[in-house]
Amino acid sequence: MKYTYKTNGTCSSAIDFELEGNVIHGVSFTGGCNGNLKALSALVEGMTVEEYEIKCKGISCGFRSTSCSDQLALALRQALDNQKA
Repeated sequence: MKYTYKTNGTCSSAIDFELEGNVIHGVSFTGGCNGNLKALSALVEGMTVEEYEIKCKGISCGFRSTSCSDQLALALRQALDNQKA
């Protein structure tokens, strides 16, 4: 299923992704650090939500309490939980 998540507290403004069960596909960011976010998108392809959360949930960016990586973890968890509801 396709999802769009509006980010909060980051340079990127939105994250688009698909979940097939709990497997991540097709992540793309709107805005943010283009090269880094393309790399992140490529690295998470085929990973499970749980695997991603273990590695990236809670990462901060500079003085901010969140990051694009952390926002993706929140978006993935929200989407997965909504699938189960």
